[in-house]
Amino acid sequence: MDLNLKKEGTYAFDAVSLGEVMLRLDPGEGRIRTARQFRAWEGGGEYNVVRGLRRCFGLKTAVITAFAKNEVGMLMEDFILQGGVDTSLIKWMDTDGIGRVCRNGINFTERGFGIRGAVGCSDRANTAISKAKPEDFDFEHIFGELGVRWLHTGGIYAALSEQSCETVIEAIKIAKKHGTVVSYDLNYRPSMWSAIGGQAKAQEVNKEIAKYVDVMIGNEEDFTACLGFEIEGNDANLKELNLDGYNKMINEAAATYPNFKAVATTLRTVRTATVNDWSAICWADGKVHKAKDYKGLEIMDRVGGGDSFASGLIYGLITTNDAEAAVNYGAAHGALAMTTPGDTTMASKKEVEAIMGGAGARVQR
Repeated sequence: MDLNLKKEGTYAFDAVSLGEVMLRLDPGEGRIRTARQFRAWEGGGEYNVVRGLRRCFGLKTAVITAFAKNEVGMLMEDFILQGGVDTSLIKWMDTDGIGRVCRNGINFTERGFGIRGAVGCSDRANTAISKAKPEDFDFEHIFGELGVRWLHTGGIYAALSEQSCETVIEAIKIAKKHGTVVSYDLNYRPSMWSAIGGQAKAQEVNKEIAKYVDVMIGNEEDFTACLGFEIEGNDANLKELNLDGYNKMINEAAATYPNFKAVATTLRTVRTATVNDWSAICWADGKVHKAKDYKGLEIMDRVGGGDSFASGLIYGLITTNDAEAAVNYGAAHGALAMTTPGDTTMASKKEVEAIMGGAGARVQR
């Protein structure tokens, strides 16, 4: 497949993300409702992808986001710097000290265990990034003058506010004008869309965005809720997955949006919160490629697994132009990321490639 990527020497960044980065507060093995202490991380559906591309795969990446100019914002920047992601494109917004003007988002997340599923409780209204307008970032400068090979964004950012819907569409249009490859993770969250028009608004916005996307990513619920594609034969509770139905849906999506060069989705069957069957598929050039199956995958923290899948997929597409290799990079990276706490990856490229090659969990000495 040919993504027509920018040539070496014509860009400042291999990849940038556009979206919110929140402070994640994690009660560890306990529960949010009874916690007396939390471990702090950074995380965001779009940002997690470029962090993985930098930290695991060594690409040069940056984050386009906005923070309220206060101590929490500086903490978030420090986390991002530790991950090696460039912070020069962050917009810093003045605030009034109590969050009336703008604030930084907080996400409480517990991991779940066994029959108790993971739980997320976010506090993200009125955040700086939800208010950010296209002129706050100068997308012409970023994509036209600096140059970017790949933009990754997604439906979590789009759902933040009416303004973020407008900003993400403008960013994608300008990125495409300047030859940047665009990937988009549908990442449907009903609770986030509910305040700005619900599923009808989600479909309106995502169908417009889809016209400009090169690589579309999402699970079975995302494609149905955001783009209106039904997957035949799926269990209503998503306990069992119908691969034939997936293949048919992806081919239908690719026919509806001929600009799609690749369409990918993870395949997750939840046995318990800590044991999932995990794989992925990727459509490209009229064929569907399936990743290796990870049956009975033991999970420490599932949050961010899909984002790590996306970063592995993107790395594979950039470096190999081979959809089969790319979907296997994605599935292996996602699987490894879920064996460690936090939204973001702790894996190395060497570990990812070893898992792709069938390596086991023997001790390394």
